[in-house]
Amino acid sequence: MVARNLPDGPEMADTAAWRALFVAWMIAATATLGALFFGEVMNLPTCMLCWYQRIFMFPLALILPLGLFPLDRKLIRYCLALAAPGLLLALFHLLLVAGVIPENIKACTQGVPCSQTVAVWFGFVTIPLLSVTAFSAIIALLLVARARSTA
Repeated sequence: MVARNLPDGPEMADTAAWRALFVAWMIAATATLGALFFGEVMNLPTCMLCWYQRIFMFPLALILPLGLFPLDRKLIRYCLALAAPGLLLALFHLLLVAGVIPENIKACTQGVPCSQTVAVWFGFVTIPLLSVTAFSAIIALLLVARARSTA
């Protein structure tokens, strides 16, 4: 039988933080590639709120891996500063599409109306719902990483 040298104490906490940040990066990269696929390959129209959400998501896909090698705990603060407003925009967009927020607020004054649903999968999954899910998961993982990191 082979004995494994598993880290304990602070090293184990840093490993858990690193894993949480890695998964957050994978979600941000998937969301970024998905947004590019929807816009450039499927030619789905992009509303203004989607563009603003992209402004907050795309840098996460670039910044998160920079703090992984080596682990930089300051990264969590910077990424939370991007993910939190992105989540708020995504929630606003989701509520606008769902009809909870009235359309006369004029969130989108040019191009595609933000209240228009351009794609629905499984009868309920929309692009704003995917955005809310991605930002929520990233924030949760960043908070886990912050709680697990040492120092």
